[in-house]
Amino acid sequence: MTDTFDSLIEAGSVADVSGWDFCWLEGRATEERPGWGYARQLADRLTNASASLDVQTGGGEVLAEAATFPAIAVATESWPPNVAKATRLLHPRGVVVVADSDEPPLPFADEAFDLVTSRHPATIWWHEIARVLRPGGTYFAQHVGPASAFELIEFFLGPQPEARRGRRPDSEAADARAAGLDIVDLQEATLRIEIYDVAAVVYLLRKVIWWVPGFTTEKYRERLRDLHDVIQQHGPFIAHSRRHLIEARRPGT
Repeated sequence: MTDTFDSLIEAGSVADVSGWDFCWLEGRATEERPGWGYARQLADRLTNASASLDVQTGGGEVLAEAATFPAIAVATESWPPNVAKATRLLHPRGVVVVADSDEPPLPFADEAFDLVTSRHPATIWWHEIARVLRPGGTYFAQHVGPASAFELIEFFLGPQPEARRGRRPDSEAADARAAGLDIVDLQEATLRIEIYDVAAVVYLLRKVIWWVPGFTTEKYRERLRDLHDVIQQHGPFIAHSRRHLIEARRPGT
């Protein structure tokens, strides 16, 4: 029996959106992964670090995949439900979770870390990253690229020409250099997203709150109905995420 529009809206509305684990979407949506294997590379780098900082760690899920951590390991997060989840997940592993507003300055001393990492940071304060890195230290991250998932975002908001110009890898690399960092590696990927039902859309827009600011199912009910009809008539809704892997180094030894 096919789920009704109302039952799908209800399912997406009551799903737990804390943390940064998207396993609830299994069977409802898929997204390709970049070939570079960020979590694996992160784990390798943590093995060789002496003091690490993971910025905007979410619920700590990606960081927790690492088998070992350096003697000093810290993660920051701003959203209280994620702080609680990351604390439960990471504290037993020896990682200190710090509640932070994601606004400069970072609450750490100059040159405190030899490795700073982040997966999908919402904001990037390059001068702060450079400040807390030791000479010779590395920033290693996977960032969200320009116009990521904009097929879905613009379905609800209409054309967003100005926003489409943000998060460009070349611009971010230039900002990193302006903060005094050297770019060691920069890779890009465009990845296919397939969304199989409107429950997944509700879940995503509740979780990734900056995609459609102020989203509620009541406010966007008619547009959700339109999207439900599109999926019913034509199959999965297709969008594309964009990611880039960036490695930057603070000069010195």
